[in-house]
Amino acid sequence: MNEEIREINKQQGEPAATGTLYLVTTPIGNLEDLTPRAARILEEVDLIAAEDTRHTRKLLAYLGIQQRIISYYREKEQERAEMLLKHLHNGENIAVVSDAGTPGLSDPGTVLVAEAVAAGIRVVPVPGVSACLAALVASGLPTHRFVFEGFLPRKPKEKKARLNALADEERTIVLYEAPHRLTETLRLLAQELGPERPVVIARELTKKFEEFWRGALAEAVRVWSAREVRGEFTLVLAGRSPEAKEEPEAADYERFCQEVRARCEAGEKASAVIRDIAQRESLSRSALYQYYQKRKGD
Repeated sequence: MNEEIREINKQQGEPAATGTLYLVTTPIGNLEDLTPRAARILEEVDLIAAEDTRHTRKLLAYLGIQQRIISYYREKEQERAEMLLKHLHNGENIAVVSDAGTPGLSDPGTVLVAEAVAAGIRVVPVPGVSACLAALVASGLPTHRFVFEGFLPRKPKEKKARLNALADEERTIVLYEAPHRLTETLRLLAQELGPERPVVIARELTKKFEEFWRGALAEAVRVWSAREVRGEFTLVLAGRSPEAKEEPEAADYERFCQEVRARCEAGEKASAVIRDIAQRESLSRSALYQYYQKRKGD
């Protein structure tokens, strides 16, 4: 039908109407989670842009769908976005899919969507299952306010800075992590957010070996360091208690800074000492750090 409409427009000398960009959410494990609407869209569009064509072909084979597919992965996101925009301007309808979940959510898609919106092309989300929401609602932690951080930065300095910023976050925190980085990330979380911070580790969501592990970060480090780590992981962390952020008096800050200086003279690192004091006194580490830096400059 799409081809017929384009041919009629061409014969009548009319410009082809732009196509529609569909963001199709695919299952994160259990194929039964694909919605009927998503299956219909995948069958009806002119082209599917897939994060991994091999993975998507398996899904289409399961659905009995034969469809044109091109690859649309992170390293080629900008280049392929320009090509896909040309298809959309020519009146073709395109579905973007990632290997699992929603395109653009920790997966390729944001570049193409931004350019499509800027070009006035219609963008239609086709919702479905989400690892973030599935882990959150089953975690047992507060769900009324939460922050999704996706994958943490891989560079140590950037990763540490991100965790430092999350230390004072009061909302429930949701992270994604790869199996080979899980134990390292748990150690850093225990170090930066505190060993007693509650965490829920969701593994292999919707799959045969789905698992939820609940406990404190210190215990998580001990348990998961001793396990063979396999699967896809979503971490849900409790936010910091609001009452834990009561600001101390200036005199208290000064006393804490004196302790920092004394322990640094004894050979400890200022950042480690500040973290220790902040956890011990249940106060904002960033506020103490800023106060210490100011006093240090003075």
